[in-house]
Amino acid sequence: MTEDDDITDLQDPLDGDPRLPDFFGTAWPQVEGFRRMLVDQGVLRGLIGPREVSRLWERHLLNSAAAVPFLPTSGLIVDLGSGAGLPGVVIAAMVPGARVVLLEPMERRTDWLTEVVDALGLSNAEVRRARAQEALDLQADAVTTRAVAALDKLYGWAMPLIRPGGTLVALKGARAQEEIDNGRRAARRALVGAVEVREVATLEGVEPTRVVTAVHEGGKGVR
Repeated sequence: MTEDDDITDLQDPLDGDPRLPDFFGTAWPQVEGFRRMLVDQGVLRGLIGPREVSRLWERHLLNSAAAVPFLPTSGLIVDLGSGAGLPGVVIAAMVPGARVVLLEPMERRTDWLTEVVDALGLSNAEVRRARAQEALDLQADAVTTRAVAALDKLYGWAMPLIRPGGTLVALKGARAQEEIDNGRRAARRALVGAVEVREVATLEGVEPTRVVTAVHEGGKGVR
């Protein structure tokens, strides 16, 4: 047995936590099904690293759920660079009234996303293989991202996909405020309005998630 095999066999400390079904509510069966698919296939298909299997709840699924309070309950949400489906699959499960487009340029990842959407019965989600620059017909109420790029690059990719008044919701790490400060010039070019970073709690004992929201102000520009 290799070291990676030992890692993937480790138990996620939040498995079986009774707070999880309450937290995810009606989305619980789909989110738990998604977790099982990631455990079974995520490492094998190069979607997550071996060390992530034992921390899927805290580092990935609850982290993804932190975006939901900042999203519309209807309309169009685009998950930019959807990858393994984080946060887009979790969002589709938790916001069933919205249409969620999982936008991803890599074929092997779109194949995976299609399998996930079909297996979980996410009728409000669709998978689209394209880069942001190739999907300008999408005018979303919100765009979500996670581990795609720093904000100075992200503004230029995301804002053309967002209607004026819509919002970029980016899951970020400890350097979120630094990215905001370094991205002010790019924000002005991309016609970004108010930008805020918040720490969002999910379950007690789980590290809060930093969520950056940036409003597309159209011709108004950044304040």
